[in-house]
Amino acid sequence: MSHDEHLHAGHDHAGHQHAMHGGHGDHSAHGGGSGVNAMAASATLHCLTGCAIGEIAGLMIGTAIGLGTGWTIALAVALAFVFGYALSTLPLLKSGMAVGAALSVVLAADTLSIATMELVDNLVMALIPGAMEAGLVNVVFWVGMMIALAVAFVAAFPVNRYLLQRGKGHALTHEFHGAAPVQEGVRRFIPSFSTGALAAVIIAFMLGGLSVAIADEIGDGPAPAEQVEMQGH
Repeated sequence: MSHDEHLHAGHDHAGHQHAMHGGHGDHSAHGGGSGVNAMAASATLHCLTGCAIGEIAGLMIGTAIGLGTGWTIALAVALAFVFGYALSTLPLLKSGMAVGAALSVVLAADTLSIATMELVDNLVMALIPGAMEAGLVNVVFWVGMMIALAVAFVAAFPVNRYLLQRGKGHALTHEFHGAAPVQEGVRRFIPSFSTGALAAVIIAFMLGGLSVAIADEIGDGPAPAEQVEMQGH
């Protein structure tokens, strides 16, 4: 093979490698985009489960002890943050991270997402007529809560995606969620909660509350004609 032919062959080989590399880069970018979307959806669902648990608990406690609407909402928001942070902190503690370091990471990772959810969730509830004033045994409350949480998920998704793309938000805790748990001391007793399982429990609980509310409304329906006549006499 002549020197020119050798150079030409080398050039073609390099070009082929470059083309393959370019194609691979495009594929990676495409896969990376879908990967970020999947992570953002997972992070948003993770935050939503904590928020939903805290909000429902706060509303139930506030209603049970007779707090006013404003105080009940404040309690629900506070508990939403507490449960949201707790669900993100447990995996970090189980992986061996110190309490202070875990809380520091979680506060940086989840605060914006939870705050967005709470703002949107309560705004939607306020816009639904009667949802804030409705008691727990009320169809409007449970339907309103379902709508509000769904809208909050949609609103928080782009926030989490934006943070993930910049290596912030849930990206700060993601690497620890898959870490092998520390099987020593009290850490081995720290429970592990699957986000999917928690979401399923919350959905079941809300559907149960809606069913009870519907049954109560049916039970409080118009009295039979004979009973009305007897009351008239």
